[in-house]
Amino acid sequence: MRKPRLMTPGPAPVPEDVLLELARPLIHHRSQEAKGVIEEVTRGLQEVFQTRNDVFILASSGTGAMEAVVVNAIPRGAKALVLNAGHFAARWGLMCSTFGSEPIMLDTKWGQPVDPARVRAALERHPDVACVLGTLSETSTGTGHPVAEIGRIVAETPALFAVDGISGVGAMECRTDDWKIDLLCVGSQKALMLPPGLAFVAVSPKAWAQIDSFESPSFYFNLKAARKAMLGSDTPYTPAHTLILALRKSLQRIKEEGLENVWERHRRMSQACQAGIRALGLELFSASPAEGMTVFRVPEGFADSAIRSRLQELFGLTTVGGQGKLKGQIIRIGHMGYTDELDVVAGLAALEMVMDGLGFEVEPGCAVTAAQRVLLTRKKA
Repeated sequence: MRKPRLMTPGPAPVPEDVLLELARPLIHHRSQEAKGVIEEVTRGLQEVFQTRNDVFILASSGTGAMEAVVVNAIPRGAKALVLNAGHFAARWGLMCSTFGSEPIMLDTKWGQPVDPARVRAALERHPDVACVLGTLSETSTGTGHPVAEIGRIVAETPALFAVDGISGVGAMECRTDDWKIDLLCVGSQKALMLPPGLAFVAVSPKAWAQIDSFESPSFYFNLKAARKAMLGSDTPYTPAHTLILALRKSLQRIKEEGLENVWERHRRMSQACQAGIRALGLELFSASPAEGMTVFRVPEGFADSAIRSRLQELFGLTTVGGQGKLKGQIIRIGHMGYTDELDVVAGLAALEMVMDGLGFEVEPGCAVTAAQRVLLTRKKA
């Protein structure tokens, strides 16, 4: 049996010491111990998110955090500007329609970053927008977006700025307060190095003012209820407290490495992987690659399923293909969280051998050499 090598943009590998936390005997979720852990991890999350704002823990996937934002912060009938540049960005619009707000879709070609100037122009056309909904790292395309610049533009208006940071936070720079992000959504199974099951929402004072101005039709994802419970370091409903205990360990790992060093490691791995892909003669999909994943186009005459299945069968390496209109056109390689430079080099070596075996012209070692050159240069610098 091949050693499993998980290189998807979520779920990402989980460190052994974090997994061991999940094997401990259960404690009661309303005990003082459990409440103490919630208090501790909330401070840790604030550090990772770079915020002094309230942070809440939800028992859900990251999509639950997105739903919490839409149902709590956007009144029924209000306008929401959706920065639609991928499969997950489009999900913002679907949620708005579901809960009765009016999504205004600002479409950007998939693989291209959102243009802040177009955001400014859209807000000038629609000065009554209640919330702008964007993405830090679009998982479906591997594209990073200029969130800091967009945040400054939105901050000049009454609108809130909500960001899906699910596959970005922990893998790439994100400064919630400095970038004027009012509502940040994050999931556990990406760069935070946990299994799926937890979601997080950071809420600014500006966002609270809007949330408090109307009654939300939410129950389970009600942020007012979460705020009330957090006064006692608790959650309104049963928390996934075993995952929260494991989260404490993963946050300790991030603190020990240093957040700036974590961001730099992901930048280094991303640049190395991109260099390797280009050296193989493959085309990167995104014009603005996000850290934490690398996405390339499937070359003409080849099937993404054949490449991915060979990687799995021969080397135990799991990658994923495209979603929606990109199905069959791209392959996404994740390198976030509990991943290091050698994982990237090994993944590129496997890709070289698979592409060669499928008849793609490959110079053995070309991708590995290109990646090593990046890594060696960065190390010397």
